[in-house]
Amino acid sequence: MLWKDKYNLGVEQIDAQHRELFRRVSDFLEVLRSSSSWEERVGKVNETLSFMKDYVITHFRDEEAYQIQIGYPEYDAHKQTHDDMVSYVAQFAAEYEQKGYDEKLIQQFAGKLLAWLIHHVAADDQKIGAYAKKKGV
Repeated sequence: MLWKDKYNLGVEQIDAQHRELFRRVSDFLEVLRSSSSWEERVGKVNETLSFMKDYVITHFRDEEAYQIQIGYPEYDAHKQTHDDMVSYVAQFAAEYEQKGYDEKLIQQFAGKLLAWLIHHVAADDQKIGAYAKKKGV
């Protein structure tokens, strides 16, 4: 899963955060697809989960502040999408802590992260960039 320059919004902080999200999710998927034992992959699962729990909140906060700054008209809907993802990550974390190292659960989480990240950055976030350009921001 490679970053594509067409995903850039033109806001360096947000673009850098998106690149980091892509890098982390890509590394996570690579480890899950590796031939190493499940026990050997657990460290990366834990690292990715810890990162996602913290980083998405930071990133969403920054992205939402930018939307407010430019008067983005779809802010409320976009924020709801962010809130839904934060809830999903928290729900997954709770289930993961309860069930332990359930490979099927981890694979589902990885698939959701991948699909959500690509769709959100390549579609939803692009609307922010288009609006900013239209406004001359």
